Amino acid sequence: MSTNSHQQNLTEDVCIAVDAMGGDFGPKVIVPALDLVIKGRPDVRFLVFGIEREIKEHLSPYKALEKRVTIHHTDQVVKNDDKPSAALRASKGSSMRLAIEAVKNGDADAVVSAGNTGALMAMAKIVLKTVPGIHRPAIASVMPGINGDTIMLDLGANLLVDSDNLVQFAVLGALFAKAHKKMHTPPSVALLNIGSEEVKGPEHIRSASDILSKIEFPGEYKGFVEGNDITKGIVDVIVCDGYAGNIALKTAEGTGKMIKHFVTQSFSSNPMAILGGLFAYFSLKNLKKKLDPGAYNGGVFLGLNGLCIKSHGGADAFGFSNAIILSVRLARLGYINQIEKDIAHLTDQTALLEEE
Repeated sequence: MSTNSHQQNLTEDVCIAVDAMGGDFGPKVIVPALDLVIKGRPDVRFLVFGIEREIKEHLSPYKALEKRVTIHHTDQVVKNDDKPSAALRASKGSSMRLAIEAVKNGDADAVVSAGNTGALMAMAKIVLKTVPGIHRPAIASVMPGINGDTIMLDLGANLLVDSDNLVQFAVLGALFAKAHKKMHTPPSVALLNIGSEEVKGPEHIRSASDILSKIEFPGEYKGFVEGNDITKGIVDVIVCDGYAGNIALKTAEGTGKMIKHFVTQSFSSNPMAILGGLFAYFSLKNLKKKLDPGAYNGGVFLGLNGLCIKSHGGADAFGFSNAIILSVRLARLGYINQIEKDIAHLTDQTALLEEE
């Protein structure tokens, strides 16, 4: 069933391994999310790992879903506050570990978990390992923008990187953008920097820029962008280290919550404001939809020899279902196989640059 070596046949079902015990709500949210998925995707099956009694309790109202789910019972659960090192040592038999192993063994095409991010990354690296040639995996996600969505990476897996890491992230991000946006042309790729001028920024970013401007890769390199460009949607992919990326992600999430708070406060401050809110109901509903983080839920661990998607721990059923839909899309496109080809091509080119 694995897509590691070939593109998923469009006539075959896609099988997704799900860590049912991960996140803030566990099966209470995850089971309804699976039901949302099958309403639009009759080609998806699930291997669900966790405490069988709890899963069945929430699954019983969804008769159509029951036929698509195979439950694998385990009492072991990785807690949200477990340190990655401790979680890794005690991971054997946990719902998270077994779900990842289902991908490794070829029983599932991808794994989705809302559990502990550090533990999930540590286990995925140990079990799935990286694609040959990849130095470090990266976390990528979709950022909404004025002119369209932007893929951004790394969002926290690697706090310190060098120029080679950034170049590899550019390849991984470009391939992800092509899959997510269903693009038939090379995605535009930029490096996050403190200014757009070539002389600005630390050495490793300027060095990565020099390499990307000379090589052939799945994207089209556009130079530097600044922090205020992230939400403009002016490029398809923004590449950075995990330190800057995680701060940018959390800042964007906080800004979204602030806007929601102020809009709600403004339209409930007095009777006239409430009346105005009623007239603007449909416009406000559309704004809420655009700003809903659940619509963009799903951080992909790029560079691993298997598909692993991290849902936000506090995601609702709608948000978790979007993480699963993203995993199905990537599985269908044989994403892992394409990474192997493009990283091998990148390695050949950078070797030639070093000889010059």
